[in-house]
Amino acid sequence: MQLTIIVPTFNEAPNVAELVQRVAAATAGIDTEIVFVDDSSDETPEVIRDVAATAPLPVRLIHREVSKGGLGGAVLEGIAAAASDVCVVMDGDLQHPPEKIRDLHQRYLEGDVDLVIASRYVGDGTAGGLADRTRVFVSKASTAITRAMFPIRLRDVTDPMTGFFLVDRRAIAAEGLKPQGFKILLEILARRNVRFAEIPFQFAGRRAGESKASMRQGLHFLSQLAALRFGKMSLFALIGALGAVANIAIMWGLTQIGVGYIVAAIIAAEVTIVANFLLQERFVFQDMTGDASTIWLRFVKSFSFNNAEALVRIPVLAFLVETWHFSSVIAAAVTLVVAFIARFMFHSLVVYAPRRGSVGKPAERTLLEHIDEQITQPGEL
Repeated sequence: MQLTIIVPTFNEAPNVAELVQRVAAATAGIDTEIVFVDDSSDETPEVIRDVAATAPLPVRLIHREVSKGGLGGAVLEGIAAAASDVCVVMDGDLQHPPEKIRDLHQRYLEGDVDLVIASRYVGDGTAGGLADRTRVFVSKASTAITRAMFPIRLRDVTDPMTGFFLVDRRAIAAEGLKPQGFKILLEILARRNVRFAEIPFQFAGRRAGESKASMRQGLHFLSQLAALRFGKMSLFALIGALGAVANIAIMWGLTQIGVGYIVAAIIAAEVTIVANFLLQERFVFQDMTGDASTIWLRFVKSFSFNNAEALVRIPVLAFLVETWHFSSVIAAAVTLVVAFIARFMFHSLVVYAPRRGSVGKPAERTLLEHIDEQITQPGEL
């Protein structure tokens, strides 16, 4: 097998038949297969099976009952299952024209790259298929932010947000990637040193079905970008910073209506402890929850530690206000900053520690090994 086309799908039934037909025509003379990795809740799996029965090239289906790692996880699952080391990743909505597959493959065969990116922003490439000016603006702004966050690694990449590319899986050690979002190319570029080239393509309009873009995906992308650029500890710090702002805002608001600053600080602390735990579950430690204790036990550990920390912090707050005459708001900010490192270490080493006997992970780790694993993430090199 010379080439595997990996198509992650979610409710793309109307597009499957035309996609297979156009891929087959575009890859004539190249020993090619298509692997659909499907997370659909509609009839897409049945349509894929029906099309595969009469398709002019091998078509395989991996239907996932549980979507692990989102679209990025689907792509990696397809790469792992591919019959060829050379894989083209493309969407199932026909906005990525199959006719460009041959160009991607020909550029790869020149032998000097491991990754070929189909870019909307190089040569005669266009982003005309975006639905409206708002989508165009969001796309360009996201690309600009991403390139600014990785000025060295993405210096020569015009379209790190594209989902249309060819990759030699031998060059990226795909099994070591841990995607948490839908921008798998960005994950590869941030975590791996690869030789790459770009070719232009014209982003087409969606043929059928509905766009999957949403505010939730946008927030997920921003969290993925922060984790890639700054690492887990800094993402923890970002959530802590948001919690600190909320804490101070709640405390200020309560003191303005006559609540004593000690009572206000306690209420603010309890609210932000719960909110921070939920955000950390979703955006910081999501890759560790599978081997950790149950969510309720994690919450009890986190809630108990943070309250114990608050029992220490609030008397210090009172000391700073009453003895050193700090402003209560400034004193609260200082004590929250000091508490950050202790919180991160406790959550990494205790709250999300693997259960004893977890498969594939040691039951116990040395302190230095675990801290290094959690703090050291692939940022700018």
